[in-house]
Amino acid sequence: MSMLDKLLEDVEVRWVILGDYTDYEQPTKYRVKSKEYNDAFETPVLTAGKSFILGYTDETGGIYKGSKKPVIIFDDFTTANKWVDFDFKVKSSAMKMITSKDESKALLRYIFHWMNTLPSDLVDGDHKRQWISNYANKKIPIPCPDNPEKSLKIQKEIVSILDTFTELTTELTTELTARKKQYSYFEEKLLFENNYKRVTLDKICNVNQGLQIPISKRKNENGDNRYFYITVQFLKGSNDRYYIENPPHNSICEYDDILVTRTGSTGKIITGVNGCFHNNFFKINLTGNINRRYVYYYLKSERTYRKILQTASGGTVPDLPHNKFYKLEIPIPSLKEQQRIVNILDKFDTLTTSISEGLPKEIDLRKKQYEYYREKLLTFPKDNIEA
Repeated sequence: MSMLDKLLEDVEVRWVILGDYTDYEQPTKYRVKSKEYNDAFETPVLTAGKSFILGYTDETGGIYKGSKKPVIIFDDFTTANKWVDFDFKVKSSAMKMITSKDESKALLRYIFHWMNTLPSDLVDGDHKRQWISNYANKKIPIPCPDNPEKSLKIQKEIVSILDTFTELTTELTTELTARKKQYSYFEEKLLFENNYKRVTLDKICNVNQGLQIPISKRKNENGDNRYFYITVQFLKGSNDRYYIENPPHNSICEYDDILVTRTGSTGKIITGVNGCFHNNFFKINLTGNINRRYVYYYLKSERTYRKILQTASGGTVPDLPHNKFYKLEIPIPSLKEQQRIVNILDKFDTLTTSISEGLPKEIDLRKKQYEYYREKLLTFPKDNIEA
């Protein structure tokens, strides 16, 4: 930052129209024709949205060479954008490919970092193409534009600092992906590739369903004899919290209990929460001599989740009946082996999903660090705006 302060000392920063410094291209000629994606294929198919890489194609024509000329892909309806410096095809032409008109005046990478300081100003129901109607007219700060050499030096320094944080985040994200693959490998190996005796769930547990509490009886604040009301909305990340006074004992779950979503987000398995649970859940009560955490890992595995979804009945919102849930089978190794499996999966679970200890927390911290410095480095006074 001190180096940058010296670079910016007595420097004029001029706000100029973004469209005067960028070109755009419709990616029509780079659209993929086939919908047959396969991870074994070479060329990624992109969208500017959250999913980004939709899959991989074996098509060899109409590939944009991002490895030679990086671009910003910009979703023309949502304003989501991504930096792309590898070869690719696209799924839809509902985006723009943004490049710099002149890299000696404005670095595309500098433009990319600055674009992501902009707040979303989309209006609900607005279906206009955003680049031409909105973004191309926005004003971007360019340091000392009349001295391209110095301007480029400043831009490169800003980009270098910000890229340090994005590279850290990328490395951690790559590490997280690798750990998730390791977890999936051990999950499959430990829970399914064995010859253990298998029993149906009704031999080791019974379940009881939660309560449907009217909104009028839900409290907004905690207090004596009140229990947090666990709903599917909480499972989906809602910040709304409600509390229930003196619920029946059979609708209360403790931290180590296992809840199964019966409907709403059918088949999801949660643990680690205290409270009174909604009737969209049922709680598993173990009746056999079995490790509770082992049962939790088995039920939350990807393979078991698919079985639960196949077992559920109904249309738009599938329902998981108790009698069908009971018929699912589970392998039962010795208690010693159950504990060994739990110990291994616990380590990967901490790395990949823990809020306080794992990689997701580290990635979140790095993203916040990047955003902090991005705001510090790319916030300039607006007293010199070019018409």
